[in-house]
Amino acid sequence: MIEVSPISIEDKTAVGLRAELPNSPPLVMIIGQGGIVACGFINIDAAEKFNVAAAMVSGVKTFDDVLNAKVKAATSKAQALGVKVGMKGKEAIRLLL
Repeated sequence: MIEVSPISIEDKTAVGLRAELPNSPPLVMIIGQGGIVACGFINIDAAEKFNVAAAMVSGVKTFDDVLNAKVKAATSKAQALGVKVGMKGKEAIRLLL
């Protein structure tokens, strides 16, 4: 099953995407106009290569988990927008809206 849901962050809206995977934790990400915050399935090195503003969180299963988890890694483009390792996913996605 794939779930797509609007995620309100202050006065803006991001898109939440959650996909159930067989024999695996779900793929969960929140997509803003300027980049994404996603679970550990995201490959930060690939996102860096493609010049994508991306931040990775881990141990998440829901959109709320992504918003409350701490950023474990971020691409240089995300960092240039203010995303920092250790900040909460909600703070990171706010910067990527």
